[in-house]
Amino acid sequence: MEGTLLKEKKGIIFGALNEKSIAWQVALKSWQQGAQLVLTNSPVAVRMGSINELAEITGSKVITADATSMEDIDTLLTESMKIFGGQFDFILHSIGMSPNVRKDIPYEQTSYENMLKTFDISALSFHRILQTAYKLDAIREWGSVVALSYVAAQRTLSGYNDMGDAKALLESIARSFGYIYGRDRKVRINTISQSPTLTTAGSGIHGFESLIDFSERMSPLGNATAEECADYCVALFSDLTRKVTMQNLYHDGGFSSMGMSLKAIEQYRKSFDECDCDDK
Repeated sequence: MEGTLLKEKKGIIFGALNEKSIAWQVALKSWQQGAQLVLTNSPVAVRMGSINELAEITGSKVITADATSMEDIDTLLTESMKIFGGQFDFILHSIGMSPNVRKDIPYEQTSYENMLKTFDISALSFHRILQTAYKLDAIREWGSVVALSYVAAQRTLSGYNDMGDAKALLESIARSFGYIYGRDRKVRINTISQSPTLTTAGSGIHGFESLIDFSERMSPLGNATAEECADYCVALFSDLTRKVTMQNLYHDGGFSSMGMSLKAIEQYRKSFDECDCDDK
Protein backbone atom coordinates (compact mmCIF):
# COMPACT_ATOMS: atom_id res chain seq x y z
CA MET A 1 0.00 0.00 0.00
CA GLU A 2 1.33 3.40 -0.97
CA GLY A 3 0.43 6.67 0.69
CA THR A 4 1.64 10.05 1.84
CA LEU A 5 1.93 9.60 5.60
CA LEU A 6 5.67 10.35 5.47
CA LYS A 7 5.63 12.67 2.47
CA GLU A 8 8.64 15.02 2.51
CA LYS A 9 10.05 13.29 5.61
CA LYS A 10 13.58 11.97 5.70
CA GLY A 11 15.17 9.35 7.90
CA ILE A 12 17.96 6.91 8.65
CA ILE A 13 17.31 3.17 8.95
CA PHE A 14 19.87 1.17 10.94
CA GLY A 15 20.11 -2.60 10.64
CA ALA A 16 18.56 -3.77 7.36
CA LEU A 17 20.37 -6.97 6.40
CA ASN A 18 17.99 -8.89 4.14
CA GLU A 19 14.28 -9.34 3.43
CA LYS A 20 13.80 -11.07 6.81
CA SER A 21 14.95 -7.96 8.67
CA ILE A 22 12.34 -5.82 10.38
CA ALA A 23 14.48 -2.83 9.39
CA TRP A 24 14.17 -3.89 5.73
CA GLN A 25 10.38 -3.86 6.01
CA VAL A 26 10.43 -0.51 7.83
CA ALA A 27 12.50 0.97 5.02
CA LEU A 28 10.09 -0.36 2.37
CA LYS A 29 6.99 0.87 4.20
CA SER A 30 8.53 4.28 4.91
CA TRP A 31 9.51 4.68 1.27
CA GLN A 32 6.03 3.64 0.16
CA GLN A 33 4.63 6.36 2.40
CA GLY A 34 6.81 9.00 0.74
CA ALA A 35 9.98 9.11 2.85
CA GLN A 36 13.52 9.68 1.61
CA LEU A 37 16.02 7.34 3.28
CA VAL A 38 19.62 6.69 4.14
CA LEU A 39 20.34 3.02 4.90
CA THR A 40 23.18 1.94 7.13
CA ASN A 41 24.73 -1.16 8.63
CA SER A 42 28.17 -2.37 9.67
CA PRO A 43 30.73 -2.99 6.91
CA VAL A 44 30.51 -6.77 7.49
CA ALA A 45 26.69 -6.76 7.34
CA VAL A 46 26.72 -4.69 4.15
CA ARG A 47 29.07 -7.21 2.52
CA MET A 48 27.14 -10.27 3.74
CA GLY A 49 23.61 -8.93 3.28
CA SER A 50 21.61 -7.48 0.42
CA ILE A 51 21.13 -3.90 1.60
CA ASN A 52 22.23 -2.56 -1.78
CA GLU A 53 19.20 -4.25 -3.37
CA LEU A 54 16.97 -2.43 -0.88
CA ALA A 55 18.74 0.83 -1.71
CA GLU A 56 18.05 0.30 -5.40
CA ILE A 57 14.37 -0.40 -4.76
CA THR A 58 13.90 2.65 -2.54
CA GLY A 59 16.31 5.01 -4.30
CA SER A 60 18.30 5.34 -1.08
CA LYS A 61 21.94 5.97 -0.25
CA VAL A 62 23.91 3.37 1.73
CA ILE A 63 26.51 4.55 4.24
CA THR A 64 28.41 1.88 6.15
CA ALA A 65 28.97 2.58 9.83
CA ASP A 66 30.10 0.64 12.88
CA ALA A 67 27.51 1.57 15.51
CA THR A 68 30.11 1.08 18.26
CA SER A 69 32.33 3.81 16.76
CA MET A 70 31.65 7.44 17.65
CA GLU A 71 33.66 8.51 14.61
CA ASP A 72 31.55 6.36 12.28
CA ILE A 73 28.29 7.61 13.80
CA ASP A 74 29.41 11.21 13.50
CA THR A 75 30.38 10.69 9.86
CA LEU A 76 27.11 8.88 9.12
CA LEU A 77 24.92 11.64 10.53
CA THR A 78 27.00 14.42 8.99
CA GLU A 79 26.92 12.81 5.54
CA SER A 80 23.21 12.07 5.87
CA MET A 81 22.51 15.75 6.60
CA LYS A 82 24.37 16.64 3.42
CA ILE A 83 22.29 14.15 1.44
CA PHE A 84 19.06 15.41 2.99
CA GLY A 85 20.02 19.06 2.70
CA GLY A 86 19.82 19.66 6.44
CA GLN A 87 17.92 18.18 9.36
CA PHE A 88 15.93 14.99 9.00
CA ASP A 89 12.84 13.54 10.69
CA PHE A 90 13.33 10.02 12.00
CA ILE A 91 15.71 7.23 12.94
CA LEU A 92 15.15 3.50 13.34
CA HIS A 93 17.58 1.63 15.60
CA SER A 94 17.37 -2.08 14.77
CA ILE A 95 20.73 -3.32 16.02
CA GLY A 96 21.37 -6.29 18.27
CA MET A 97 23.98 -9.00 18.68
CA SER A 98 25.26 -11.15 21.55
CA PRO A 99 28.52 -13.10 21.27
CA ASN A 100 27.37 -15.18 24.25
CA VAL A 101 24.23 -16.22 22.36
CA ARG A 102 26.17 -16.91 19.17
CA LYS A 103 28.64 -19.08 21.05
CA ASP A 104 25.87 -20.76 23.07
CA ILE A 105 27.43 -19.72 26.38
CA PRO A 106 24.85 -20.05 29.20
CA TYR A 107 23.93 -16.93 31.14
CA GLU A 108 25.28 -18.37 34.40
CA GLN A 109 28.64 -18.99 32.71
CA THR A 110 28.75 -15.71 30.80
CA SER A 111 31.91 -14.26 29.38
CA TYR A 112 31.98 -10.70 30.68
CA GLU A 113 34.04 -9.61 27.71
CA ASN A 114 31.26 -10.91 25.47
CA MET A 115 28.59 -9.32 27.66
CA LEU A 116 30.23 -5.92 27.34
CA LYS A 117 30.23 -6.37 23.56
CA THR A 118 26.52 -7.23 23.73
CA PHE A 119 25.78 -4.03 25.63
CA ASP A 120 28.04 -1.99 23.37
CA ILE A 121 26.42 -3.19 20.14
CA SER A 122 22.82 -3.65 21.24
CA ALA A 123 22.26 -0.74 23.64
CA LEU A 124 25.11 1.74 23.95
CA SER A 125 25.01 2.18 20.17
CA PHE A 126 21.57 3.74 20.71
CA HIS A 127 23.03 6.25 23.17
CA ARG A 128 25.83 7.07 20.73
CA ILE A 129 23.36 7.75 17.94
CA LEU A 130 21.17 9.94 20.14
CA GLN A 131 24.10 11.81 21.63
CA THR A 132 25.58 12.54 18.22
CA ALA A 133 22.23 13.53 16.72
CA TYR A 134 21.64 15.86 19.68
CA LYS A 135 25.11 17.40 19.33
CA LEU A 136 24.62 18.00 15.60
CA ASP A 137 21.00 19.12 16.04
CA ALA A 138 20.34 16.62 13.27
CA ILE A 139 16.68 15.82 13.92
CA ARG A 140 13.96 18.29 13.05
CA GLU A 141 11.47 19.47 15.69
CA TRP A 142 8.72 16.87 16.26
CA GLY A 143 11.02 14.21 14.81
CA SER A 144 10.87 10.61 16.00
CA VAL A 145 13.40 7.98 17.04
CA VAL A 146 12.35 4.34 17.42
CA ALA A 147 14.39 1.40 18.70
CA LEU A 148 13.29 -2.23 18.50
CA SER A 149 13.11 -4.08 21.81
CA TYR A 150 11.63 -7.30 23.18
CA VAL A 151 9.62 -8.45 26.22
CA ALA A 152 12.78 -10.12 27.59
CA ALA A 153 13.65 -6.68 28.95
CA GLN A 154 10.94 -7.29 31.57
CA ARG A 155 10.59 -11.07 31.67
CA THR A 156 13.15 -13.84 31.70
CA LEU A 157 13.10 -16.05 28.63
CA SER A 158 15.32 -19.10 28.50
CA GLY A 159 18.03 -18.80 25.88
CA TYR A 160 17.72 -15.04 25.36
CA ASN A 161 20.72 -14.65 27.65
CA ASP A 162 22.38 -11.24 28.07
CA MET A 163 20.29 -9.80 25.23
CA GLY A 164 17.53 -9.40 27.84
CA ASP A 165 19.84 -7.20 29.89
CA ALA A 166 20.78 -5.24 26.78
CA LYS A 167 17.13 -4.63 25.87
CA ALA A 168 16.44 -3.39 29.42
CA LEU A 169 19.30 -0.93 29.04
CA LEU A 170 18.04 0.09 25.60
CA GLU A 171 14.61 0.94 26.99
CA SER A 172 16.15 2.89 29.87
CA ILE A 173 18.21 4.95 27.44
CA ALA A 174 15.05 5.76 25.48
CA ARG A 175 13.42 7.12 28.63
CA SER A 176 16.46 9.04 29.83
CA PHE A 177 17.29 10.63 26.48
CA GLY A 178 13.59 10.98 25.66
CA TYR A 179 13.18 13.46 28.47
CA ILE A 180 16.17 15.55 27.38
CA TYR A 181 15.42 15.45 23.64
CA GLY A 182 11.74 16.16 24.19
CA ARG A 183 12.39 19.01 26.59
CA ASP A 184 15.01 20.72 24.45
CA ARG A 185 14.13 19.87 20.83
CA LYS A 186 10.59 18.41 20.80
CA VAL A 187 11.98 15.11 19.50
CA ARG A 188 10.26 11.94 20.69
CA ILE A 189 11.99 8.66 21.51
CA ASN A 190 10.23 5.31 21.93
CA THR A 191 10.94 1.60 21.87
CA ILE A 192 8.75 -1.09 20.31
CA SER A 193 8.59 -4.45 22.08
CA GLN A 194 7.93 -6.68 19.09
CA SER A 195 6.72 -10.28 18.95
CA PRO A 196 9.48 -12.84 18.39
CA THR A 197 10.18 -12.55 14.66
CA LEU A 198 12.13 -15.03 12.55
CA THR A 199 14.92 -12.72 11.44
CA THR A 200 18.50 -13.78 10.72
CA ALA A 201 19.55 -12.54 14.17
CA GLY A 202 16.58 -14.10 15.98
CA SER A 203 17.09 -17.52 14.44
CA GLY A 204 20.44 -17.76 16.25
CA ILE A 205 18.73 -17.97 19.65
CA HIS A 206 18.44 -21.52 21.01
CA GLY A 207 14.87 -22.79 20.83
CA PHE A 208 13.62 -19.73 18.96
CA GLU A 209 11.10 -21.65 16.86
CA SER A 210 9.54 -23.04 20.05
CA LEU A 211 9.39 -19.53 21.46
CA ILE A 212 7.56 -18.30 18.35
CA ASP A 213 5.09 -21.20 18.63
CA PHE A 214 4.50 -20.52 22.34
CA SER A 215 3.90 -16.80 21.87
CA GLU A 216 1.57 -17.52 18.95
CA ARG A 217 -0.55 -19.76 21.21
CA MET A 218 -0.47 -17.22 24.03
CA SER A 219 -1.29 -14.08 22.05
CA PRO A 220 -5.01 -13.47 21.43
CA LEU A 221 -4.20 -11.72 18.12
CA GLY A 222 -1.27 -13.96 17.26
CA ASN A 223 2.31 -12.87 16.69
CA ALA A 224 2.94 -9.57 14.94
CA THR A 225 4.88 -9.96 11.69
CA ALA A 226 7.83 -7.88 10.52
CA GLU A 227 5.55 -6.14 8.01
CA GLU A 228 3.06 -5.26 10.74
CA CYS A 229 5.86 -3.95 12.93
CA ALA A 230 6.95 -1.78 10.02
CA ASP A 231 3.46 -0.28 9.83
CA TYR A 232 3.65 0.56 13.53
CA CYS A 233 7.05 2.20 13.04
CA VAL A 234 5.67 4.32 10.21
CA ALA A 235 2.86 5.48 12.51
CA LEU A 236 5.46 6.50 15.12
CA PHE A 237 7.50 8.34 12.50
CA SER A 238 4.42 10.21 11.35
CA ASP A 239 2.78 13.35 12.73
CA LEU A 240 -0.10 11.23 14.06
CA THR A 241 1.95 10.36 17.18
CA ARG A 242 3.46 13.74 18.05
CA LYS A 243 2.82 13.44 21.79
CA VAL A 244 3.98 9.84 22.23
CA THR A 245 7.44 9.69 23.79
CA MET A 246 9.54 7.83 26.40
CA GLN A 247 7.30 4.77 25.99
CA ASN A 248 7.99 1.09 25.55
CA LEU A 249 5.15 0.11 23.24
CA TYR A 250 4.16 -3.54 23.05
CA HIS A 251 3.46 -4.78 19.54
CA ASP A 252 2.96 -8.44 20.29
CA GLY A 253 -0.66 -9.42 19.72
CA GLY A 254 -1.37 -9.11 23.44
CA PHE A 255 1.31 -11.56 24.61
CA SER A 256 2.72 -9.18 27.24
CA SER A 257 -0.65 -9.01 29.07
CA MET A 258 -1.37 -12.75 29.08
CA GLY A 259 -0.94 -15.31 31.83
CA MET A 260 -2.24 -18.49 30.20
CA SER A 261 -4.32 -18.84 27.05
CA LEU A 262 -6.82 -21.56 26.13
CA LYS A 263 -4.59 -22.67 23.24
CA ALA A 264 -1.64 -23.06 25.60
CA ILE A 265 -3.77 -25.00 28.12
CA GLU A 266 -5.03 -27.34 25.39
CA GLN A 267 -1.52 -27.96 24.09
CA TYR A 268 -0.25 -28.65 27.62
CA ARG A 269 -3.19 -30.99 28.30
CA LYS A 270 -2.54 -32.84 25.02
CA SER A 271 1.12 -33.34 25.92
CA PHE A 272 0.14 -34.48 29.42
CA ASP A 273 -2.42 -36.99 28.12
CA GLU A 274 0.12 -38.45 25.67
CA CYS A 275 2.72 -38.90 28.39
CA ASP A 276 3.44 -42.53 29.29
CA CYS A 277 5.20 -41.72 32.53
CA ASP A 278 3.84 -42.97 35.90
CA ASP A 279 3.73 -39.46 37.32
CA LYS A 280 0.46 -38.63 35.47
